[in-house]
Amino acid sequence: MFSVVVPTVGRPSLGVLLSTLAAQRGPAPELVVVVDDRRGRDGGPGEDPCEAACARARESGLPVRLVRSGGRGPAAARNAGWRRAGGRWVAFVDDDVELPPEWSEQLVADLAAAGARVGGVQGRITVPLPADRRPTDWERGTAGLADAAWITADMAYRRAALEQVAGFDERFPRAFREDADLALRVLDAGWELVRGEHGAVHPVRPSDDLASLRQQRGNADDATMTALHGPRWRERAQSAVGRLPGHAATTAAAALALGAAAAGRRRTAAAAALAWTALTGEFAWRRLAPGPRDAAEVRRMLLTSAAIPPAAVWHRVRAELRWRRTPPAPWPPPVRAVLFDRDGTLVHDVPYNGDPDLVKPVDGAAEALARVRAAGLRTGLVTNQSGVARGLIAREQVDAVNERVAQLLGPFDTVQVCTDGPHARSAHRKPEPGMVLDAARALGVLPAECLLVGDIGADVEAALSAGARTVLVPTEVTLPAEVEAAPVVAATLPAAVDLALAAARPARGPAS
Repeated sequence: MFSVVVPTVGRPSLGVLLSTLAAQRGPAPELVVVVDDRRGRDGGPGEDPCEAACARARESGLPVRLVRSGGRGPAAARNAGWRRAGGRWVAFVDDDVELPPEWSEQLVADLAAAGARVGGVQGRITVPLPADRRPTDWERGTAGLADAAWITADMAYRRAALEQVAGFDERFPRAFREDADLALRVLDAGWELVRGEHGAVHPVRPSDDLASLRQQRGNADDATMTALHGPRWRERAQSAVGRLPGHAATTAAAALALGAAAAGRRRTAAAAALAWTALTGEFAWRRLAPGPRDAAEVRRMLLTSAAIPPAAVWHRVRAELRWRRTPPAPWPPPVRAVLFDRDGTLVHDVPYNGDPDLVKPVDGAAEALARVRAAGLRTGLVTNQSGVARGLIAREQVDAVNERVAQLLGPFDTVQVCTDGPHARSAHRKPEPGMVLDAARALGVLPAECLLVGDIGADVEAALSAGARTVLVPTEVTLPAEVEAAPVVAATLPAAVDLALAAARPARGPAS
């Protein structure tokens, strides 16, 4: 009935979460998709923390699949997860929560009680705070999760709702506002969101002195929300206004003090400096008063209370200016680039081919690529060439074959080649997303603005992990399971290009 998706950056808490999921008294999920969102995967020997945690969970009987999303943030990681998960419902949980033994029982009961138009069911978050002292500013901030609306630390969405709105907007790069944006788009699409009885425990993560300062990057996401949903989005998303107006006043006072001092206007500078001191002191005391007030907390509050206002204003203004120059389109954006696998997709597959004379395009390949270019779309080639690692061909031969492909089918705007072998810890060898992400960067487009055409499951997996769209064109080597698992299948390369060109048309609304 449900699957579970867990985005992670390899924290030790992942193993704790999976152990609590394995210990559920109620129904087990059809599949648990753990999405490793660390940047890169290349490295030497040694135990990988995500692989180790997933292996222990499998030993306990939990059906776990590990995929990677290339370090693009939790929105992209959740998309990479739910697009692989089965079931009518997808439960999203963070890697730093713990699930009580009754969680799955209560979740299934919540889902069974959900009406036909319920698109999401939110869980109840409990944040344990110290019993022997007052909580710190960081701990109180984490405790605010208990009252937040539609956060995906523990929230289940109906698959049909996710498909209708194309999942999370990957232009939100951090764990802030991406869940509110999804909720508003699901509501706009005509679904309902409700609160259920299932719940998770969210312990307070350790933090350093500057954690609250780094959080100010979220002000850029507030600007994105305004650009996408209008100035009243906070009311609809049940989100508090925050302290940005006060931060703006504090920053203005500081700027005036510095400017007046530079201009020799001492009275104005002194008055502005006094205003800055009063505003900063009020902000620091507001954060200190409810807390433990020990030396470490006082140091943190004084340091960050002076730095937070200009940081908050900087992130907000920069994002505002960005969206004023180029207003964001509805999610998902139209396709701007089409990437192609080489062997079996554009040219007939000759295993480990190093001879340009053996290159034979598949039927309709030249015409299909010409149509893509005529539509103004960028093109790319992404190809695994493990024959180099196996010692069967040289890299120079691979390049010569690629040049012959370009001579026959026209030039590509980017060519990405991975020569790693199948057993290498590689971030680029398909089904890993590295080549697709590199192609998007080289073309100056978002991964979500790319569509990858390939002939086997590794091509589909690479696209899904990178956040790109994908079309599978089966050949005699394509496995039936790969065809069944592919989100979109075309009978021929020209038919796949038809789908790519259709996806290149601008979206007309949030549910497009």
